[in-house]
Order: sequence, then C-alpha cells, then structure tokens
Amino acid sequence: MATEHLSSALRAPAFSRPYPMANPGYGKRSAPDQQPRGAADFMMLPPRERSIAGFIDQLPDGAAMDVKGLAKQLPLYGQQAVGSALKALSVAGYLRRVRCLVTGEGGQVRWVFRTFWSRTARDNEWWGNLVGTERRQPTVVEPVVVQPVAPVVPQQRTQEPAPPVLEGDSPAYAALARLGRVDARLALSAADCAVLEPLAAEWFTRGVDADYLVQALVAGLPAGVDSPVGFVRRRLTDKIPPQVSAAPVLPAPGTPVRRVMMECTKCGVPGRAEALPDGLCRACRQPGQGAPEATAELLAERDVRTYVAELRDLLKAP
Repeated sequence: MATEHLSSALRAPAFSRPYPMANPGYGKRSAPDQQPRGAADFMMLPPRERSIAGFIDQLPDGAAMDVKGLAKQLPLYGQQAVGSALKALSVAGYLRRVRCLVTGEGGQVRWVFRTFWSRTARDNEWWGNLVGTERRQPTVVEPVVVQPVAPVVPQQRTQEPAPPVLEGDSPAYAALARLGRVDARLALSAADCAVLEPLAAEWFTRGVDADYLVQALVAGLPAGVDSPVGFVRRRLTDKIPPQVSAAPVLPAPGTPVRRVMMECTKCGVPGRAEALPDGLCRACRQPGQGAPEATAELLAERDVRTYVAELRDLLKAP
C-alpha cells in the first residue's frame, strides 16, 4: 500500500533568472514578527493561492509586486488569476497595500507604493496597528527615484549680445533696457526703466538672472503692444517667480510629518485602515454583481465623498 505524503503548500515555480525589482523605495516589504518558514505555511489556502503565496514569500524585499509583473513570473496563472489570488490573500490576512509620503534626496517629496507581506496571517487590528506604527515613524531621506523638472521658458528668437552695463546701472535696470533690443514691441525709455526698476529688482531677490527675466517678459507677446511700460509692469507683477530658499529645509528627526495610507488590494483606492477591512474597499467587498444601476451610482457617489473626506483628514493629521 503506497504511503500518501501530504504537502501543506504547493511548490512555488522555480525561476532561474533574477526576479525584477521595483524602483527604489517601492515593492515588497516584509512585515515584522513573522513566524519562521515551515511545512504548514499557507496550508489552509486553496491550491492557486497556496502556490502564489509560496512564490511571494520567497521574494526579497523590494521585489516588484504588481499584478502584471507577478503574472510574467507565474506561467500557470494569468493577470486576472493573480489579481484574484492577491485579493484572497489580503482577505486571509497575508498582505496589505500601502502608500507612503516620503522625502527623497534633495528634500523632494512624493508618494511611493508598497506591499507589506506577512507569512503569518494577521487580522485587521494588527494591520491597522502596523500602518499606525509606520505613520508615527520620523520622515527620513530615502533613495526614491525623482525626475527633476527644470522650468522651461520659450524663446522667441535668437538673443542679441547684451549691451555692457554702465557704471551705476543696476542689473534690473540693465535687463529692462535690453527688452527693446530683444523685441522692439517692448522698447522702454530711460524713464520707463527707472519706474519699473524696483519691480524687476524683486525678481533678482528670488534667485533669477537677467536672461531669465528678459525671456519671461518677451515670451508669448501679442501681435501689438500699445503701452510697453504698462505691459511690462503687468508681467513683472503677474509672472513673478516663487521665493525659493537657498537650501531645502528637512524636517527635524522625530517630527511626526509622515503620511501613510492603506490601499484597497484590488482597485487601489486609498483610505484609513478601519475603512478597508481585509484590505478591501466597500465596492470590492460586495459580492453581488446584479445591484440596480441607480443604487450602484449612489454608492459610487458616496464612496467618492467618503474618500475625499478621509484624504482631507489624513493630510490634517500630525
């Protein structure tokens, strides 16, 4: 009589090539206080969820956890099957999707999206406490990929060489005097330059140079300018650049300014942990597909209002 050997968890598909990693700051994050790996891991799950859970459990922190990326590495399951399995694993207490507002290099701030994974199934209260713990942690500089965007001022035509600044002329006065040479529609008299000089000088206190000022004033001119001095005065006032500090000021260590929100595992809607039991929003938790159209529209409208109110509360919270 053959002896039957029961296996609690299906073998995750073996892969020879390195698993793709998410961008720095994103991807899988292992939850704390997990039990060691054992033969009883994921024993209560259906075969599909058991196999995908075993695969995710072996991934390193920082691995990509999007549905499309997982489906590429799991040849037995397509994207729809992987998405359904992730939803089931969220309900079973093995994972939660979270977005965090972090500070990158140079003081730049942005949202990053992470998937916390626990080999040990947890209840909603435990996951809520984990999100609360993450929120109370001080904001630290993380290697988040941020693409800086440099301001671009359209150039109308090739600039002529700037005339030499006479002794006693301020940079603001000299820049205003150049306008007529760059575009005849903005030719200013000496008296006009003297009147507008204080407004132009305010631009220089905000870190711009003469070339930036001239290009900002001559960009997108109308076909005719009836009053050059009035037109330039209006642009000096309306288009003044923002005040930029010399160096970004990072929050002091321990300052509770971190923003962390849980996401619906299926649709990605963010919200408070108590509003997402089992890691799912109300719409994704509803099993019925045949609700009346009017009721569905009313629920969707209420969801949007609740979502906006929760976002406002989160941004106001310390």
